[in-house]
Amino acid sequence: MSGADAPDRYAVVGHPVAHSRSPFIHARFAAATGQRLVYGLIDIPPGAFRERVDAFAAEGGRGLNVTLPYKFEAFDYAGRLTERARDAGAVNTLAWQPDGSVLGDNTDGAGLVRDLAQNLQRPLAGRRVLLLGAGGAARGALPALAAAAPGAIVVANRTHERAVALAADFADRARIEACEFERLDGRFDLVVNATAASIDDAVPPVPAQVVDGGTLCYDMMYGAAPTAFLRWAAAAGAGERADGSGMLVEQAAESFALWRGVRPQTGPVLAALRAQLADEAARDA
Repeated sequence: MSGADAPDRYAVVGHPVAHSRSPFIHARFAAATGQRLVYGLIDIPPGAFRERVDAFAAEGGRGLNVTLPYKFEAFDYAGRLTERARDAGAVNTLAWQPDGSVLGDNTDGAGLVRDLAQNLQRPLAGRRVLLLGAGGAARGALPALAAAAPGAIVVANRTHERAVALAADFADRARIEACEFERLDGRFDLVVNATAASIDDAVPPVPAQVVDGGTLCYDMMYGAAPTAFLRWAAAAGAGERADGSGMLVEQAAESFALWRGVRPQTGPVLAALRAQLADEAARDA
C-alpha cells in the first residue's frame, strides 16, 4: 500500500501499555464515524520517549494518546499547548498539525465532567464536591470541575501542603479550599478519588460521614471489579458509585475530535467497554 493510500496512524504510548483499552475504543470510534485510521500500542522504555515519538512522527504518525509515566514528558515535547494542558501541567494527547508543529492537549478533565454530566446525569452547578488527591490526576481534573460552576470544591490530600498549593492555583475560578482528611465535615454531593490508592487496593482516609444516600462516589480508576474506593463507598452508604470507564471513553472522544474534526457518539462504545469488563470479571470469578 502506497503512502498516499495508507490509513492515518495513531497510537497510545506508555510503560507498561499492554493493558490499555484505547485501541478497543478508537477502533469503534473510527468505524462509527467512517474515519480511515489505524491505532496501535507503543511501549516506550524509560529514557526513550523523545526518540520513539520522533520516530513515530517520521513514519507519518498523526497523533498519540499518552499515558503513565509520560504525560509530563509529552508536555515538554509539545511545541504548542492548549489552555487546559497548561492548567494541568501535563499532556495526554499529541496532535501533529499541517504546519508540522505538535499540539499538546489534556482531555482528562473534560472527559470527567462530560461523564458526570452526560452519562451519569450529575451536573455540578451548585453542588458540593470533594476531590481526593493533589497529584497529576487531581490537577488535570480541578480546572474542569471548577468550570462546571459547583457550589464549592474541597481538596483533601495526605500531604496537606500539596492540597493547599493546588487549591491556591485555581482559587480564582471557583470556591476552592483545602482540608485535612481528619477535618472533613458535612456531606458532599460528589466525591472524586483522584489518588492512585486503588492501584494498591487501598482507600484514602476519608471519614464515612462525608457521604450519604445522595452522594455519588467516583473513582478515576477502573477495572473488571469494583475498586477498593468504590467498595468503601458502598459500605459507607453512598447512594451512587461509578468508576473511571466513562471518563476513559469521554476523554478518548475529546482526543478523537481533536485529531479528526468529528466527535463520535460515546454511548455505544462505553456500553461495549463495560460489557468487556463484565466478561472479564465473570471469567475471574
